Amino acid sequence: MADGILAGRAILVVEDEYMIAVDLKNELVGCGATVIGPAPSLGKAIELIESNPVIDAAILDVNLKGEKVFLAADLLTLRGIPFLLATGYDKSAIPARYDGVIRCEKPIGSDKMTQVVADKLLGRSSES
Repeated sequence: MADGILAGRAILVVEDEYMIAVDLKNELVGCGATVIGPAPSLGKAIELIESNPVIDAAILDVNLKGEKVFLAADLLTLRGIPFLLATGYDKSAIPARYDGVIRCEKPIGSDKMTQVVADKLLGRSSES
């Protein structure tokens, strides 16, 4: 991915698997983003959403150690913040209110997820 493609953007990362969270954070930072989180739980995700006035986009793992992330997704929706859902679940496990939300099926590489954030959520292209 092009360096700086996410420069000046604040991206919330909600992911409970440590290595995935670290890889994703490193990839986003490498593209110029400021990373909010990673949040390993629903409670921490809500805390970060409520305490950060600027969030440009978010990556949400659907299952956080048995808790579903949908309350955090609802808060982001209320604020008009675009997000994607990262999940190993099939579409039928996602509430219908999220039918229009981009879903990345796990396993997916951090580079590909970052590309989706840049292209689909923020409307930027990594092509120089």
